[in-house]
Amino acid sequence: MPDSSHTSRLSLLGTPEEEPRISLVREDSAPEPAERHAAQSKIDMHHHFCAPEWREWAERHELINPQQLPPWAKLDAEAPIRFMDRAGIATAVLKPMLPARYRSSAQLREAINITLQSMIEVATSHPGRFAFYVPLFLDDLDASSWAVRRGLGQLGAVGVNVTANYGGVYLGDPAYDRVFHELNELSAVVDTHPHNLPGGPPGAATVPGIPNFMCDFLLDTTRAAVNMISKRTLDRFPDISVILPHAGGFLPYIATRLQALGRFCDPPIDPAAVRDHLHRFYYDTAGPMAAAATLLAHVPADHVLFGTDWPAAPADTVMDLALPALDADPALTAEQRQGIYHDNALRLIPQLATV
Repeated sequence: MPDSSHTSRLSLLGTPEEEPRISLVREDSAPEPAERHAAQSKIDMHHHFCAPEWREWAERHELINPQQLPPWAKLDAEAPIRFMDRAGIATAVLKPMLPARYRSSAQLREAINITLQSMIEVATSHPGRFAFYVPLFLDDLDASSWAVRRGLGQLGAVGVNVTANYGGVYLGDPAYDRVFHELNELSAVVDTHPHNLPGGPPGAATVPGIPNFMCDFLLDTTRAAVNMISKRTLDRFPDISVILPHAGGFLPYIATRLQALGRFCDPPIDPAAVRDHLHRFYYDTAGPMAAAATLLAHVPADHVLFGTDWPAAPADTVMDLALPALDADPALTAEQRQGIYHDNALRLIPQLATV
């Protein structure tokens, strides 16, 4: 199986040394934030999940060193419920994490199947609380096609999750068209996530002392978005819905630059295509994101979705920074905030009402 930035790293947030020393759920903290948010019915569209069954299987097959996984990848099954109750989250959509370098397509399929079965068990054990995405590894087209049929066609997944690039080949590249045709036929939601930038040593910080998730992840998402705009992905596959994490990375900040200077790309990027794709992408708030005004200057508010990035983002970051910032953001009306927290996700994925 080809090596890729997705399958060759053992941490979504870099090496263990880069991991924040975090308190994932502060059981002894003051209850006021939880009381304020508990009455709300948020839908968390960016909620990481590492299946315990996958961890055991991958360790047994010597695909991972458990010590190289981030601390949050080792949470027990009840930790998400405790966090969700504090944050007023009714339903979370699980973004599966299964990072390893697989030795064959058959082994990759086994890893995906173990993860899917684990997510189904979590969802079944907590009715109404969880939905899940199918993980795709687009550098293995056969396994990805199988995963689409298995997860979307048979097991009730609400979408697929892909990374911004595989081995330096970014989303939008024609190499992935076969799978995107299949996703288009299913009108699938395609959730994306960044990773380390291609070309560097696995797991190493690009700039010493600065974790890759601080800057590089945002650039990775931006590169993928610009490449999809350049390749007119949403025109060629008009029935898919693409979600960009972390409020689109740097895309909202360079939108005007891209419209003005896109003519220097090869092929040239039409300013109208930039504006059109900006309006058709979806964006989650995981991060936390910057003030909403910059994003809303380029995208419709009904395409913004609530996401926490938990547990990669510490619980105190979500509770003490991200949620208060969204609640108090002057660029958002009460109606828009309700849409972000709940209604926009239901319009995008009506299935979430009946998980």
